[in-house]
Amino acid sequence: MNPVLIIKTLAFLMLIISGFMALPAAIALAYGETREFLSFITVILPLAVISGCLVAVLRKRKAEALSTRDGFLFVTASWLAASLVGSLPFFISGAIPSFANAFFETISGFTTTGASILTDIEALPRSMLFWRSLTHWLGGMGIVVLAVAVLPLLGIGGLQLVNAESPGGAVDRITPRIADTAKLLWFIYIGFTVAETVLLLIAGMDLFDALTHTFGTLATGGFSTKSASLGHYNSAAIDVIITVFMLLAGISFSLHFRVITGNLKSIAAETEVKAFLLIFLCSTLAIALNIYGESYQSSGESLRHAAFQSASILTTTGFATADFEQWPLFSQGVLFLLMFVGGSSGSTGGGIKVFRIVILLKQAFIEMLYLIHPRGIFTLKVSGRVVRKDLVYSVAGFFFLYIFMLLCTALVVASSGHDLTTSFTTALATLGNIGPGFGEVGPSNNYDLFADYVKWFLSFAMLVGRLELYTVLIILTPEFWRSR
Repeated sequence: MNPVLIIKTLAFLMLIISGFMALPAAIALAYGETREFLSFITVILPLAVISGCLVAVLRKRKAEALSTRDGFLFVTASWLAASLVGSLPFFISGAIPSFANAFFETISGFTTTGASILTDIEALPRSMLFWRSLTHWLGGMGIVVLAVAVLPLLGIGGLQLVNAESPGGAVDRITPRIADTAKLLWFIYIGFTVAETVLLLIAGMDLFDALTHTFGTLATGGFSTKSASLGHYNSAAIDVIITVFMLLAGISFSLHFRVITGNLKSIAAETEVKAFLLIFLCSTLAIALNIYGESYQSSGESLRHAAFQSASILTTTGFATADFEQWPLFSQGVLFLLMFVGGSSGSTGGGIKVFRIVILLKQAFIEMLYLIHPRGIFTLKVSGRVVRKDLVYSVAGFFFLYIFMLLCTALVVASSGHDLTTSFTTALATLGNIGPGFGEVGPSNNYDLFADYVKWFLSFAMLVGRLELYTVLIILTPEFWRSR
């Protein structure tokens, strides 16, 4: 393990964070939010100076590549450090006076969970609302992928960071160099950001709300500047725009690259994309038929809300246009099942991921074939490609760990006296980076009701879920720390 190289890389990442933090500081200055401006400056200046000095001092060291263990440690440390530093403006300014709450809100932003402790979102200063949403946007594509795009400046190889951030292989090497791949993915991400912002402006949002809601959409995070979320606007145009971009964000950005470069056959060939869209269409149709005539009297309105909420939960965004706990139980059941799925691999969505669901279902079918034909030879294929057995074992291990972590989180929530519906869906919503759940954490409620120790554990669950379990859990094992 190379602690000096880890510190060097982490310092460089903190420089990036301090640079982005200057944006809400400028907004605070523009709106005359003096206390908020000073709180940002109080964090930015020492962070930039200390990080800059560390980078300058350690830059002269011989260029090296991070090892796999270095990558796991750095990625986990980067999310924790970003959340810690990012929570300070909230806490120092008094916008969120409890440090546990400030940290919870910030790590919820960086992990693109969207779970909030705020009861009156509109009361927060605009600079704080902007920073809150910006943490989504940074965490969406991944602050580590952002760092990888510029790590060559330090002479550091970034492949291990990308692999560590998403052990499931979320970022395909669409170019020979991983840094070039990261840059291209960020260009696509920025392009989508500009496109959605412009469309939301045309649909009637002001620039501030258009930007902040775009950040939450493309990061599949769900932070809104309104307490009623997207329901505040009651606009069909806004709902359609955000539904489309939630679905785009829930599809692999590597696939977007291939489509943009003219490889349109990529969509038809990808089993995961077809499964993702099929799940969305089926859940939308099922909910629309169920709520038509009960919750809404118009078929168009029923379809609009069903599509929006299906996309929101499936992609783990967590936006809401309505209180879906008031919908019929069947519709609630469909949304509950969607909480187990998540977006596509290589997307900004969280959850188990459609790719893993597809592999588990196909393997289950093969096991049934073995029962009928014990001597048969069957091959598991996804998108026309043979899936290696070791990948199937990895997915099975991930699924077990996911369920185990889910149950542990639910027990921690239940230990503070909350009902099972609240406890279980809170665990699902945080581990899957979804945001809203059912019961006391429904779309019209928030997470402020929990005791501090529950919030700290939920913060851990959000981090574990965002980094796909293995990245965080592996550094908690004794084997990881044994010298080699």
